[in-house]
Amino acid sequence: MPNLYDFEAMTIDGHQLPLRQLQGQVVLVVNTASACGFTPQLTGLQALHEQFEQRGLVILGFPCNQFGAQDKGRNDEIARFCLLNHGVRFQMMGKVAVNGANAHPLFQWLRTQAPGWLGSTSIKWNFTKFLVGRDGAAIKRFAPTDKPVDLCPAVEAALSLH
Repeated sequence: MPNLYDFEAMTIDGHQLPLRQLQGQVVLVVNTASACGFTPQLTGLQALHEQFEQRGLVILGFPCNQFGAQDKGRNDEIARFCLLNHGVRFQMMGKVAVNGANAHPLFQWLRTQAPGWLGSTSIKWNFTKFLVGRDGAAIKRFAPTDKPVDLCPAVEAALSLH
């Protein structure tokens, strides 16, 4: 059965990241957008990163332009926006599709491993969040409306498992 560590993804600055390098970490995967009503969550995600990074949390932000064309920019423009407007220092990744035939394989896997409401496997909007445990298995999907601070109990629980 595949897990998070079986995938690779491009960082926002164009480097291939084998996710096996994150082995033993708790990973939060988020599809982001720069011009969405939920975009202020980038600040909350950065706060989560600062709170839990030393204990083993890694946040991977994947820009996506599939919902309302809310992330039209190039990767370098998105990176600059996230840093200047939200202080983002967690790992931003290259822009991806999360639904459809061209969906990144990581998101194809996450959608089936942590289905949404009523078992739905599609991602409904920007800022859907997936929590993955230290073993590389998906733990839970969080809705776009779930604020990063609301994830603290689940992140705490995942970090406490070895």
